[in-house]
Amino acid sequence: MMKALALARKASGLTAPNPLVGAVVVADGKIIGSGFHPRAGEPHAEIFALREAGARAFGADLYVTLEPCNHQGRTPPCTAAIIKAKISRVVAGTLDPNPRVAGRGIEQLRKAGIKVETGLLEKECRRLNEFWNKFITTGIPFVTIKTAASLDGRIATRTGHSQWITNEKSRRYVHQLRAAHDAILIGIGTLLKDNPRLTARIPGEKPRNPYRIVVDSLLRTPLDSKIFGPDGRERVLLATREHDEKKIAPYRNLVRDILVLPCNNLGQLDLAELMKILGAREITSVLIEGGSEINGSALDNQIIDKICFFYAPILIGGRGSLGMISGHGAETIAQAQPLKDITIRNFDNDICVEGYLR
Repeated sequence: MMKALALARKASGLTAPNPLVGAVVVADGKIIGSGFHPRAGEPHAEIFALREAGARAFGADLYVTLEPCNHQGRTPPCTAAIIKAKISRVVAGTLDPNPRVAGRGIEQLRKAGIKVETGLLEKECRRLNEFWNKFITTGIPFVTIKTAASLDGRIATRTGHSQWITNEKSRRYVHQLRAAHDAILIGIGTLLKDNPRLTARIPGEKPRNPYRIVVDSLLRTPLDSKIFGPDGRERVLLATREHDEKKIAPYRNLVRDILVLPCNNLGQLDLAELMKILGAREITSVLIEGGSEINGSALDNQIIDKICFFYAPILIGGRGSLGMISGHGAETIAQAQPLKDITIRNFDNDICVEGYLR
């Protein structure tokens, strides 16, 4: 199962709106076939593993990170291929939360006389597909918020200077996060200050660049912003409350779409509504890489699933320096949003704290 998990991770950021899946066929204690699902529309992991095993799959065991599908989607059902190959036992890391499957794949295998076991490395298999698990059950993308700060929680000095708070190793990991997510979201403040490209740059690799989403209530995004780049027409979305077509028109040929949204009762652009729209477009995960204001709006709108906070071993101080999260926030400590499943990682001297809000 550990091998199957490692195989599945090879397609990180490439399979949406499908899950990451790895599979291994084992006979007499040896791996005779392996595979992973590379992207939507291509064969599933089980099919690649069975093809490699060939006739040797007869009576063998199949280890797979996710319950095999039993329905016709972009590709035929995997259960039919498993039964045809005469596999004797299937070990699935976790059940499929997809309502179209949800145990039916295992049921079909058992009816065919195949022994089925579940729950091996279940936590790891569920974590592998945390983006997809939420999307397939709610239709809403999984949202991660990433920010980098000094040890006293400042993301910029009182003069606005912020590059670079964290070290190079931390920044390399952030590019891996970008490549793993379907979309990156920033606020207009970050765009005006930093003019970022928001591409995923990993040495030796050419990852798929995620969608870039700018939350720009009043459409102040400069028309020559780096975010548009050569693929802006396909990969950039602007979210705004601006209805004036004269203001909107200059952006029509620069972006994939302009999403006009309402404001919530705090006067903020309704990010919860934005997530619903993105989910309808099969965007399964969003990485928020903005500043204090967009972070605060995300918290106030209760759209955050996971945090990824980097802390550098420096102290910035200053009454006018920016904190990590602004917005409306909690009025009492009892109203503060708790985190669970905390993990702490070191990137040289930087500390990365990851945890979940729900």
